Formats: sequence, structure tokens, C-alpha cells
Amino acid sequence: MVTLLELLRSRTLVDCDTLNASVAARYGPFIDCTSNQAIACFELQQDIHQNLLETAAHLAIGASQYHHGIPLPALAVEIAMILLQLQVAPNLTGNIHIQTNPFDSYSTARTVADAERIVSLLAYIDGKFDPSRVCVKIPSTWEGLQACGILQKKGIKTLATTLFTIEQAALAGELGCTYIAPYVNELKVHFDQSYHDPSPNLALCVQAQRYYERHGFKTQVLPASLTSIKECMALAGANHITIAPALLDELAQTAVDERTVENYPSLFDNEASLAVPDELKLAADETAFRMAFTRRNNGKEEMKLIQAINIFCDMEVTLEKLVRDASMFER
Repeated sequence: MVTLLELLRSRTLVDCDTLNASVAARYGPFIDCTSNQAIACFELQQDIHQNLLETAAHLAIGASQYHHGIPLPALAVEIAMILLQLQVAPNLTGNIHIQTNPFDSYSTARTVADAERIVSLLAYIDGKFDPSRVCVKIPSTWEGLQACGILQKKGIKTLATTLFTIEQAALAGELGCTYIAPYVNELKVHFDQSYHDPSPNLALCVQAQRYYERHGFKTQVLPASLTSIKECMALAGANHITIAPALLDELAQTAVDERTVENYPSLFDNEASLAVPDELKLAADETAFRMAFTRRNNGKEEMKLIQAINIFCDMEVTLEKLVRDASMFER
């Protein structure tokens, strides 16, 4: 039986959107493994990770001598996310993704420091892991995108996440991001089961990829925040796609048949091109970027970014409490 997951893999590089190593083993090998504070929070609340939390706390104490001024709980959270990714890594052929501290989303300098620390911590934990396989996820604020540009020049791969507009995508491409992650649905949909995004942002994924192709940018489009297999298949043809466990299960259990193309059409097969703007030069014009971003869809897309950062900050607070509770840190 040929499944939708196999069909999708024939057109798009599939990444796993989970830090559950058993899922990666069951459906792998994947290309990359994406993650964020919400995914880490869900995973680290499982009882099986109590020892990992204790290990992260212990390693944070040792690493703190090299990372002055970083609170031990925040350091331990970064280490815990790295430890989870190292469990998944045997079932990957590409990169592991670690997200920077969301509380630094509006500081370029602190975001750059976060990313460099993550790479340093990986070497501290596992000196054999190839640092070129680390991709740092950074929220797509002006400050975050500027940090991406600095890090790319230093040889650190970046992914511009929580991306909702073509302006963010254009700036990410101009600054040389390795990936962007357009959020198809607001992050809120994963935390409020009664809420459904009234306008899933599928078209932006196609528009951004065509923009990069038209203007010669190397940045790859990696759609995220998907809620159905129809959304997954609508993006068959994207450079990458990251998929959560429940959707992987459904894709792997759904057979391809004579009605698949009709039932699961891909937007990438529609030659009626979406409006692809001329190249936008935004990297040196903060005011133009901020105003265009704020004006997009009457500010609704900017609010989605603010909402996502707030959710990730809440998850960071919960993660830091988890490591404090599992350690001898001062409470």
C-alpha cells in the first residue's frame, strides 16, 4: 500500500515536528527535527524524562562557569532541549533545530548570544556531534531577523519562525536565513481546541517559495503549524514540511487511490501564480519593514506573532519550573 506520507515524501522533504524519539524511529528517517519551547514542554512533562531533567540541571551547573549571567534554569532548559534532540538525531539525515529564548525576541544582541550559546552547549554535551547540523530557530521580529543575518555570516544556520507575512519572508531571504517557517495556522489552535484559524496561511508558503525562486534566494520554505492531512498535502511541493505525530499517524494510515489527486490537491500544482512582488529591499530600512508588517491585513498578522511569542514565553516559564523542581537549584 502506498500511503499519503510516502506520496508527500516523493515531493517534499519531510521533517518531524516532535521531540519524541520513538515517533522519529517509527516513521523515520526524517530530514530535520524541528522543535520549540511548546514541543519541549509537552515532551519534558512525561515521566520518562525525569532523569533527563536531572541530567540537564547537573550539566547546567558545570556549564555555568562558561556562560556567566545566564540563570541556571534557563541554561538547563537549553541543555534539556539539546538532550532531547540528540535522542532524535539517529533518525535524521539533516539538522536538529533548537529555538532561542523567546524572552529575547526583541533583542538582536541577546538572540545572537542565545544562538552562539546553544552551539557551544551542544559541543559541551556531545563534542562528536557535527555543529554544522544545528539550526537555530528565531522568532521573525525585526530584531530576530537581524540576528539571523549576523548568525548566518558566522556560519550558524537559522530558521525564521512564527512567520506570517511576505515582508518577513522577503527580509529573511535578504538576510540569508537557511529556512523560514510560515505558520499555516495561528499557534493558538494547538492550545485551544475550540478555536480554528479562520484563514489558514497556506498561500503564503507558495508565494514565499516562488518569491525566492524568482529572485534567486537560497532560503528554503518549511511550513509549520499544520492541523490536518489536507493542509499537509496542499503543501506537497514545498521545499520542506514539518509534521506533528498525530498527522504523521494519519498520513501513514491513509492509502493513495484514484481519488487522491482530487481529494488532496496541492497548491504547488496550480500554475495560476499568486502575486509575487518585486524584490523587496528591507534589511536596511527598519521603518519600512515595521510599517509594512504592521499594515499587512490590518495588523492581524502582527498580532499572530505577538500571540506566538507570548505562548512561547509561557512555555519557557513552565520549562524553567520543571528543571527547578527536578534539581537542587535554589527555589
